[in-house]
Amino acid sequence: MIVVTVTRFLAGAFLANAVPHGAAALRRREFPSPFATPPGVGLSSPRENAAWSSTNLVVGTSLLLAVRRRSGSPAWAAAGATLMGGFLGWWFAPARREARLLAVPLER
Repeated sequence: MIVVTVTRFLAGAFLANAVPHGAAALRRREFPSPFATPPGVGLSSPRENAAWSSTNLVVGTSLLLAVRRRSGSPAWAAAGATLMGGFLGWWFAPARREARLLAVPLER
């Protein structure tokens, strides 16, 4: 039962992580990914983000399919997605704030 719960939680986290990377790729915008330099901080091309989004979708979907007939609550997938979204927002907030400050010209 604990394996099913953890699997669903991780599936939700992977699926949630696919969304911002896929959105950045569709908008043709650069976005941080593990392929960037430095990893997770620098910006990656839309093509790299599309690849990372696809990888997250495949892993998340595979994990959900692996436990689809097991007993337990699917709410763990929602919990994983929620916690991953909150953590990523907290983790990248300082970098995004700094990027916005650097992009705004200072008045003299």
